[in-house]
Amino acid sequence: MQETRLDTARIRAARRVIDPVFLDTPLYRCEALEPGLGCTVSIKLETANPVRSFKGRGTEVVASLLADHASRAAVCASAGNLGQALAWSGRGRGLDVTVVASRFATRAKLDRIRALDAGLELVDGDHEMARERAAAIARYDGIRLVEDSLDIETCEGAATIGLELVDTAPSFDTVLIALGGGALATGVGHVVKALAPEVEVICVQPLGAPALTLSWRRRRVVTTDSTDTIADGVAGRYPIPAVLDDLLLVADAAVLVQEASIISGMRMLLDHAGLVVEPSAALGIAAILEDRDRFADRHVVTIVCGSNVDVDAYHRWIGTAPLHRS
Repeated sequence: MQETRLDTARIRAARRVIDPVFLDTPLYRCEALEPGLGCTVSIKLETANPVRSFKGRGTEVVASLLADHASRAAVCASAGNLGQALAWSGRGRGLDVTVVASRFATRAKLDRIRALDAGLELVDGDHEMARERAAAIARYDGIRLVEDSLDIETCEGAATIGLELVDTAPSFDTVLIALGGGALATGVGHVVKALAPEVEVICVQPLGAPALTLSWRRRRVVTTDSTDTIADGVAGRYPIPAVLDDLLLVADAAVLVQEASIISGMRMLLDHAGLVVEPSAALGIAAILEDRDRFADRHVVTIVCGSNVDVDAYHRWIGTAPLHRS
């Protein structure tokens, strides 16, 4: 495999600085899902931790480095999950953390950021506007700007999930990874292609937020003017060139799924796995629902990457989802 920005030795070392509460997350076959999907399905569950998403793995690596830094302060832009994770990791190491988010972000995520003692600044726009504001704060205050997916620590922290997959999982054919900024996909993809190259790495993104998938398909950065998806955690418009370069090396496919399939995937995870998940976490199930023939008779691992969801919105979505009974 050609070299990505990631390094497998550093990824193994990252496990030593990540709080164990984020590591060795549940991985299990979910037979109850299989009749409706037509394939063997294993779940890698990244919601059973203090921030209810995989992002804490990366922010633990970032915070461990910042703890030895003179300013001991950082700012990030976030749709909610990165902000919570950086706030949690920073609080444990005495760091001053500021999070910039859209005021239209999920309220539960914003409330949790405040509860974790981080400063929170809201902008009247989308995540891309929040990124611009966070960069301006970093320049003005001379503090660390934590950029999800661009900062290698966020990718290599997420990549520890890949280590756990290849070290502990029984033989599997395919891994389905939610695609947003790219940290999870490039991190897990790097490890899988380095250590289990026969496994197919498939990235999944909403049709209403397709920028990085379109970029992967065209092998150049493609931006979009807007996004239209309930999966706020993956709703970026401006792919990062360095991340695209990595993704081109590790992803075997990138697919787009419809909103109805995402909602149906959330409902299936509730009905058959007892899991309440945010829309981004159901992208893998949505991909199988839209192309059962592609996955027939395979053993598929899907990474359930987060469960920070607005309760009222969740009930509205699930109430409209079709039932998938075996």
